[in-house]
Order: sequence, then C-alpha cells, then structure tokens
Amino acid sequence: MAKTSEHLEEATIRFAGDSGDGMQLIGTQFSETSGVAGNEVNTFPDYPSEIRAPEGTLYGVSAFQVHFGTHHIYTPGDTIDVLVAMNAASVKVNLPAIKPGGMIIANIEGFDERNLKLAKYTTNPLDDGSLSGYEVHAIDFHKEIKAALGELDISSKLIGKTKNIFALGLTYWLFQRPLDATIAWINKKFKGKDDIILANVHALRAGWNYAQKNPDFKTQYVIDRSALSPGRYRNITGNEAIALGLVVAAKKASMPLFLGSYPITPATDILHAISGYKKYGVKHLQAEDEIAGICSAIGAAYGGNLAVTTTSGPGLSLKTEAMGLAVMTELPLIIVDVQRAGPSTGMPTKPEQGDLLMAMFGRHGEAPMPILAAASPADCFDITLEAARIALKYMTPVLILSDGYIGQSSEPWKAPTVESLPEIKAYFATDPTDFSPYKRDEKTLRRQWAIPGFEGMEHRIGGLEKEDVSGNVSQDPANHEKMVHLRQEKVDRVAQDIPEAVVEGEQEGDLLMLSWGSTYGAAKTAYERMRASGHILSFVHLRYMNPFPRNLGDILNRFERIALPELNSGQLQFLLQAKYLKRIIGIHKVQGKPFKSRELEEKLVNLLTEKEILV
Repeated sequence: MAKTSEHLEEATIRFAGDSGDGMQLIGTQFSETSGVAGNEVNTFPDYPSEIRAPEGTLYGVSAFQVHFGTHHIYTPGDTIDVLVAMNAASVKVNLPAIKPGGMIIANIEGFDERNLKLAKYTTNPLDDGSLSGYEVHAIDFHKEIKAALGELDISSKLIGKTKNIFALGLTYWLFQRPLDATIAWINKKFKGKDDIILANVHALRAGWNYAQKNPDFKTQYVIDRSALSPGRYRNITGNEAIALGLVVAAKKASMPLFLGSYPITPATDILHAISGYKKYGVKHLQAEDEIAGICSAIGAAYGGNLAVTTTSGPGLSLKTEAMGLAVMTELPLIIVDVQRAGPSTGMPTKPEQGDLLMAMFGRHGEAPMPILAAASPADCFDITLEAARIALKYMTPVLILSDGYIGQSSEPWKAPTVESLPEIKAYFATDPTDFSPYKRDEKTLRRQWAIPGFEGMEHRIGGLEKEDVSGNVSQDPANHEKMVHLRQEKVDRVAQDIPEAVVEGEQEGDLLMLSWGSTYGAAKTAYERMRASGHILSFVHLRYMNPFPRNLGDILNRFERIALPELNSGQLQFLLQAKYLKRIIGIHKVQGKPFKSRELEEKLVNLLTEKEILV
C-alpha cells in the first residue's frame, strides 16, 4: 500500500512508561533530533518522585512530552497527538489528554494480566473497544526487535533493553525525523561496548522499517523547518542555561566562579552541568548539607569570587539564616531556587511557584534582596547574566526563581555573540587610603569590596550589625535603623537600572493579563490565540519581582481589570494588591503541573464575556 504524507504546523508526542523504560532518554533524543531538523521545540519531562516507583502502577508512570512545529512554540502542548505507551498504566494516565482521533502506539507486552490489574483495568483496552475513538497500533515490541535482530548474536536481555529505541525509530518514521543524530549519540554514549551499539542501532532502524513496511501506518507527517533567524542553535534546559550563564558571567567579569551546593531535585542538574566546565577554572563544592553549601559560597564571595548556591524547596528553607548573613555582609551572591511543589518534601519532581513570598520575606529581620524570575529555559541564560550584573554592581545577594518545569524542560537557544553580551563588572576597592568597608557609592549605595590579604584594607565582616562607613560592630539603635534603611534603599535603586515593563496589545483598556515565571508560555500562547480570534486584551510578563519595574503601577492603573495566572494560591496577587491597592483577579493552579494555554484561554474568554467572575 502506498504511503501518503500530510503537512502539519505543529504536533505533540508523549512517551510514557515505567521509570525504567527509558522514556526520558528517548524523549530527549526526539526533541534534540527535532531541533536538528530545524523545528521549534518545547519539552516537558514528567516523572514520579520515587527513584524507582513500583512498575506498572498508575503513580509510577514516567513520561516525556515534546511539542514541535514550524512557528515559535511556547508550551509543551495542551493535548497529545501521539502517545507511545509502554504499558496499560501509561494509557490510563494519559488518555484524558489525547486528542480525539489521536494515535496510540502501545507495546502489547505491557498489557498482560498483571499490568492490567495494576492499572485498575477490568478488561484490556486494546481489545474491548474503549479506544475506538483513537488510531491504535498495538505492537509486540520485543517480538519485532527479535525478528529484526535474528541474524545477530544479541541476547534476549539486551533486546529487552532496546524497546524504547525501537519505539523512537518508529516515531522518527512517523514524523520524518533523521536517524543520523541518534546513531551518532549511541556510538558516543556506548563507545567500546560494541554489542550495545549494535543492538541499539539495529533496534532504531527496526522501528523505522516496521512503520515503513506495515500497512497500518498509512501517513507520514511533515513539519517544515522553522523560520529561525540565522545563527548557531542548541537545545537547552533551564538548568543547563543557568550553569552556562554563570560561567559566561564570571568570564565577562574576569572573576573566578565558585558554586557551593547540596544536591536536591530538581536543581541538581545545575551542579552536574557546572562540573563539566572545569577547564574554564570553575570551582564547585558538593557540600554535606544546604547550610554548608550557601556558607561556602558566602566565604567564596568574601574572597573575591562570583559566588553561587543552588537549591529547591526545603533547601531554601535551610538557607534562610545564611541568606540573612549575605544581606548583612552585603556581599554579591547568586541564589538559585528551582521551585517545586511543597510544603515540606512535597512533590519533588513537580513544578510550582510557591516560593515567591518566601523569597521576598523568608528571613528574620529586615533583609531585602533583588529577585528575578526566568520565563523559559532559554531565558534562564539571560536572567543569570542579569542577576550577576546586579549582584556585583549593587553588592547584594540576588535570588533567581526558576521551577521544575523550566529547569528540566528544553527549547532552542540561539548562542549569542560575545559582542551582544551585557557588561558585567566587579567593583573591587584598590586604594587603601580611601578604604572603609561600608563606605558607599553615591549612585548605587554599594559598599566597598576588598579582597582579604591586601595591605591597608584589612577589615572584618560578620552577622552583627555594622557601623555606617567603618563597618565596626555597632549596637547603636540609631545606626541600626540607618543601616536598615540603607540596605532597603540600595535594593530599591535597582529599579532605576532595569527595563520598564512592556505592554503587548492596547496600552490601556478593559483587561490586562499579567504573568511571571513559567506561566509565560501558556499565557503568551493564550494571548496570541485570543488576539487572532478578535478578542481585545493586553499582556505583560514580569521578570523582575523585587523591585518591580518602575512603570508597573502606572500600567495597572490604565486597565479596568487585571488577570494573573499563578501556580500557587495567589502570592504575586497578594504582593501587587498590597503595593498598588489595585484588585487583581487571580487564576490559580496548584496541581504540580504547568498551565495549559487552553485553560487560560477559557478563563479569559469567560472574563471578557462576563460569564464567570474569578477571585
């Protein structure tokens, strides 16, 4: 039977199975190959919190979703076009998200009596007609791989480990993805293990050939190259982008980089990535706990390093005392919080925006610091450079808010030219005759920064209150109040050094949607879709959370209603209403999952037609 081809603007594929089925691996390969093919890509790794959740269970399903297309892709996709399911639980968990008429590629092995029972099926969905509304391809992966590799001396156990690669090859045929990049990756990853290379390369081709020869696969889907601006691109996760941004920022500032951190999901990948940059003089410490991680970074900052600590969730709680120490000592320190669902241990692998109020107020005493929030994986690079610039220019700790979705998902990133990078400069004291540790720059209020060991600039710092200018320990009430105001004023002055907020759409009117952090993708998609449908609304995305852009209050006052989606119970809503005395309509989601653009679109349309009042 002749095959046909169909052009699509975009598609969403989801690979799902048990934690040990390699779904994260093949999802990553599919996304990177789609990038090589010239498509825009956005991904969403979605896996259980347990290291190895019980096989076959509903809560043990591990998945990786890839949304790719010819135009800019802001989200991992609202609904699934193709589900690759390694077992029954994968179908049951993901079925509600599959488009009507969508495709399910199911590995028959994962639908035996045991797997059906664990997935709480009383009958086999592949046989009972319950999936009649979908295009179902039930395939015995092991049988097909064994047949394709029959002439090779490959063990049955090794064949069983290539089922995910077989599925990948099948999807490569379905969407006309090239095999070369994945074959090169297999050869590099398993160099010296010829049997593993042979098995995986043949399994990949077997998947492609199965779809090519099987008459049930009638159509190949073609997604043309995106109209990307010229340049060098790579697929990058948010955590990788932060690590790269730290290395670049240190090089721009001509400073050594030090990262002191304790491993914690989902921030650990930053520590892993930094460890790969040793040839650039990067120093990193995997500390024994969260407190040691940040305190080692504070010590490195005192010694003249661009100092960083990374964490998530409970780790931020443990760092609070030392964060106050960084505020008191007025040392430049970058703190990265890759937020996850809480409180306490919560859901370690699921995203949330629940740490904003803690970032603002989660220290005893008056301890302000600038806070920035990344909008997307690629934006993590830019926000990291900006955090370094502010920390050094104002001599202050700066907190970057990312989250599990941004940190672990990926998108194309255009490598910038050296000339396009912002200026990042350290302001070290060099004149002993004019040195006092708390003598301040008139414009920024940063204190003087002297590296220990220079004659004439000996000084001490610590957590006790400092006397203005001299830095001596002081318990004087009037001096304490003065220093509190100086530290606050220094942070406030950052507002004069950051861009104003930009309004997309009408500059005033009825409805303005605000977003911050990882809600950007869904909000931007919903906004563009609604504008294309003729709805009138405007859009602002915030990257600077403290201080806010200096024109934000004016913008809010130009609109009758403000809608604000957040992956929390209304933390930015609370801050904005308190500061600007303007009612904010909150759209809240606290499920450990990012917003879908259709969710926001439905809420906003209801607002515009006054069918629903959101609070």
